[in-house]
Amino acid sequence: MAVYALTGFSLVSLLSFGYLSWDWMKPSLVADVATDPMEKPLPPTFTRPPHIIFILTDDQGYHDVGYHGSDIQTPTLDRLAAEGVKLENYYIQPICTPSRSQLITGRYQIHTGLQHSIIRPRQPNCLPLDQVTLPQKLQEAGYSTHMVGKWHLGFYKKECLPTRRGFDTFLGSLTGNVDYYTYDNCDGPGVCGYDLHEGEDVAWDQSGKYSTFLYAQRVSKILASHSPKEPIFIYVAFQAVHTPLQSPKEYIYRYRSMGNVARRKYAAMVTCMDEAVKNITWALKKYGYYDNSVIVFSTDNGGQTFSGGSNWPLRGRKGTYWEGGVRGIGFVHSPLIKRRRRTSWALVHITDWYPTLVSLARGNLSNVQGLDGYDVWPAISEGKESPRTEILHNIDPLYNHAKYGSLEDGFGIWNTAVQASIRVGEWKLLTGDPGYSDWIPPQTLTNFPGSWWNLERLTDGPRKSVWLFNITADPYERYDLSEQRPDVVRTLLMRLVHYNRTAIPVRYPAENPRAHPDFNGGAWGPWASEEDGEDWEGGREPLKSRNKKKKKCKICKLRSFFRKLNTRLMSNRI
Repeated sequence: MAVYALTGFSLVSLLSFGYLSWDWMKPSLVADVATDPMEKPLPPTFTRPPHIIFILTDDQGYHDVGYHGSDIQTPTLDRLAAEGVKLENYYIQPICTPSRSQLITGRYQIHTGLQHSIIRPRQPNCLPLDQVTLPQKLQEAGYSTHMVGKWHLGFYKKECLPTRRGFDTFLGSLTGNVDYYTYDNCDGPGVCGYDLHEGEDVAWDQSGKYSTFLYAQRVSKILASHSPKEPIFIYVAFQAVHTPLQSPKEYIYRYRSMGNVARRKYAAMVTCMDEAVKNITWALKKYGYYDNSVIVFSTDNGGQTFSGGSNWPLRGRKGTYWEGGVRGIGFVHSPLIKRRRRTSWALVHITDWYPTLVSLARGNLSNVQGLDGYDVWPAISEGKESPRTEILHNIDPLYNHAKYGSLEDGFGIWNTAVQASIRVGEWKLLTGDPGYSDWIPPQTLTNFPGSWWNLERLTDGPRKSVWLFNITADPYERYDLSEQRPDVVRTLLMRLVHYNRTAIPVRYPAENPRAHPDFNGGAWGPWASEEDGEDWEGGREPLKSRNKKKKKCKICKLRSFFRKLNTRLMSNRI
């Protein structure tokens, strides 16, 4: 193992300071809140289906919440988590679309064809139309269903839209990231469009309103206009804290002492989002929903470290299968929980919310076949053992194959060049190229390198394609045991083989020029007709709109810079 110098710091110094030591995460940061048992009110019985509020944040790092020891202020999340159940063995996916698809379907992405990358704005692709979604099952159970925020599950035809997939109402964006004020999104130079929709219409009149505030205000309006006597499901998928790094100035001012500019802006966005959650919680109480409500909070993937996020002390970042990419912030807050104010180490995955919430809603799961999720409510509410014992993080046959992987390295049963990851019990296996693999400290010090790529690397060597970790004993993935425990490696490879036999073909069609916003009045939206099949890829080159001035792509240059930078880093991997 080689250690390289770091300007102003070194990984050796980080280790000597104890930043990667076993006791870094002090019990006080994640332990149960000490309270007098006599002060805990008995939870009411379920006399009627509960109101369900599911809050999903975008690119929020594992370290970036107060109760994980962060310097970012999140008083609302801290309080809700402390009074509920913190999920400290909770897993999500490393990027946007996969996490959202698994939440909505309860299925691993290998079972929906979305196992590679994300759904891009110009792809004729969306969540498979044969999947019965979570909101559709809740509608069957008598729920009013609403979505506010980021969709990112495809929109090339109207059947793909949120209002056709189980939501009664929708206010939000269809693509992966937009400007927080103008709602512009550029998918390359000159391919820019507006992306804020109300139902199936473009919401031009909402431009200029900061999305985090806009979405919280919409939730309050929905609650004000609905009767608390009737069950309601609200899926709040905040755009925050995904790039671009934008926040009202008053929030940035709170973090003026932070030397790292990206971290400063990012911290402001997190605190702003925390305040939005506070307003949503207040609305639940004001309009009479709270006492019969379940609030679930989840991140969608690990934090993006070159955009201010931090997954410390976990290894890796967004887009990787290291713990920093797939271990999420999660908690459940509800007066209906039987054992509140505690931390749960039960194994939970984002696919589990589908059967858990449908069961809470007294919905019917008997006609839903092939779910990969489990009902984990007894584990959350009562502290019982989780029914889940393993997680398939993913198998991606299209991702760049590892240079040194082979079938021989996989005991003749698995090609270790293929990117894949699985957890079984306390063991985690990775094959292929898991992604950028360093431990990246929070970038808050003025004299600390201003960008994550200045951190020199601590590497296991260049010729690896298999890693094995005991995640229970080694949550920071410092000690690769693949050579010491080939028996465990073989066992987990057999599980990958098992899952791979159930996988459906990857759905990742070529981008279609017909999707250009110029064909849709300057906005992103459906472009294929309802008669076109799911694999329709017809189209023509876009024409410049005569009635609309082409909008400049404000974030394209920055996005291009980071793509080129990431490519250069990957090509220079040691």
